[in-house]
Amino acid sequence: MSPLPRLDGVIPILATPFNDDESLDLASLDRMIRFFGAMGCDGVTLLGVLGESNRLTDAERTVLIRTAVAAAGKMPVIAGCSHTGTAATIGLCNEAANQGASAVMISPSKQPTPNDEAVFTYYSRITEKITLPIVLQDHPASTEVYMTAPLILRIVREVASIVCVKAEAVPSPPKIAALRAGLPAERNISILTGLGGLYGFFDRERGSDGYNTGFAFPEILIAMVKADIDGAWEIYRRYLPLIVYEQQPGLAIRKEILRRRGLIANARVRHPGATIDPTTAGQLSVLLDRCFPGQDLAAPLTVS
Repeated sequence: MSPLPRLDGVIPILATPFNDDESLDLASLDRMIRFFGAMGCDGVTLLGVLGESNRLTDAERTVLIRTAVAAAGKMPVIAGCSHTGTAATIGLCNEAANQGASAVMISPSKQPTPNDEAVFTYYSRITEKITLPIVLQDHPASTEVYMTAPLILRIVREVASIVCVKAEAVPSPPKIAALRAGLPAERNISILTGLGGLYGFFDRERGSDGYNTGFAFPEILIAMVKADIDGAWEIYRRYLPLIVYEQQPGLAIRKEILRRRGLIANARVRHPGATIDPTTAGQLSVLLDRCFPGQDLAAPLTVS
């Protein structure tokens, strides 16, 4: 298994930038990664749900990983490699390794009949055939697979290549607490919060080590990680309307914010996804003005 620093802090999930004709915009991807690195992010993840991975070809995935690795420098690059088939997941993981990824993020594959043993075997077979560390993603909203805390703990104990659990099953705080209590201390496995940071303060109280999510203002999350618990609460409370608004289903709002920040050139969501409509864009403008009066969104924000 490749060496990897402990995955904690703030690791943004990247949107996949497209041109207006829905072709890949690699220049925007490069710019976004360098911007996040300069503000102090601890890594990046691409090809997740936010990255529209289900709308990409295998050839596009390869180009995106290669571009991300070149832009990230010393930051770890985590590539989403989930697939409904075990062999296909292994193939995606090995291609990610070939392109220089630091780790892979894998969520379980839905079966016609819920089966904990099949979920366990899925991870154990994959780890036998790949070289990269694994981030286990627990996101039943997209996978329709609900993994209990005991199942996740069994997988972590018996699959040595798992280095991080991305906890996105609601209610997340009690599940994070159960995982934190049961994870083997000698493995030093991290737990990261997703879901746009929606429950991020409460997850931190119960044992989360940081954020692995697509929120378009990672400097806010960085400030929360660095603050004591009272300071984190004040930051969370101040920006919660923005977190809630951005976390609405779909990618249109988040991509539009990234566009307004100058990080991607176009807010296009690949079909059949919907790009932002004029009324929502107007409401977003009012919200951003309220949250960041007089601030330049194209520069890293000072959050205190």
